[in-house]
Amino acid sequence: MYLCLCLAPPPSPLLETPWRDLSWGDNRQALHYLKSFQPQNDEVKHIRVLLYGPVGVGKSNFINSVNNVFQERMTNQALTSARTADQSFTKKYETYKIQKEDRGNFYPFVFNDIMGLEDGDGRGVRADDLKLALKGHVKEGYKFNPSSSLSAGDPCYNSSPSISDKVHVLVCIYDANVSQMKSSVLQKIKEIRDAASDLGIPQVGILTCVDEACGETEKNLRNVYKSKHLKKKMGDFSSSLGIPMNCILPVKNYSYEIHLNQDVDTLILSALKLIIDFGDDYAAKFKAIEQCV
Repeated sequence: MYLCLCLAPPPSPLLETPWRDLSWGDNRQALHYLKSFQPQNDEVKHIRVLLYGPVGVGKSNFINSVNNVFQERMTNQALTSARTADQSFTKKYETYKIQKEDRGNFYPFVFNDIMGLEDGDGRGVRADDLKLALKGHVKEGYKFNPSSSLSAGDPCYNSSPSISDKVHVLVCIYDANVSQMKSSVLQKIKEIRDAASDLGIPQVGILTCVDEACGETEKNLRNVYKSKHLKKKMGDFSSSLGIPMNCILPVKNYSYEIHLNQDVDTLILSALKLIIDFGDDYAAKFKAIEQCV
């Protein structure tokens, strides 16, 4: 007599249906929207997006990936280093513009790349410098000093920032492959988030490297909103930082590719549209906010 042990198949790593809707493949509508974008507030030259996060999570790569989509080719506008680096490659406060098809003109949104947040004191960008950047007090080219913050007497201190110098949307970028954020880095992020919240600045979370974090999305990027693992990662990211789930988007940056990919572009454009819309809404009511700050 033989006893047959029938093992149940393992649960699927994918949900039956995506938990968030996204139109894949044809990016013309999203691209047209962003290429036609103009700030509601005519006093604002451009929507300023400040990117921050730990070292090596893809801040500079995200800027390059956005630029790739608009230039319809691979670019290397923001210099990057290997993700395994334990120190920030970005050392200065730099503004990156996206060039239009007619040379010399740029789209009305810009990105500020900064030094990464590092574990412990005296390493990486200081939270106080980011707080100053939010208010527009940091001039272009300021070299970050992990040991001391920018002060009012410094030549790189902008004492009279314009509405366009100030940050209109704050974006925290994090790597989906990293298991847990270090406590000191998380504390710095919360400090920066609190400062942005006091100013009323909208905040967005971007989870990068989603193709590497899940085998199902590595095989097919369109599984990103069906992946149980990535949904949990986004939920953990939301809980750790206090950013609502509807303000967190998954992205795959261009890293090893030499040609564009429509599905990669779809995720980048989806994230960018939310970022620009949030920043534009804030800039539109900026005058009223300024009167109360």
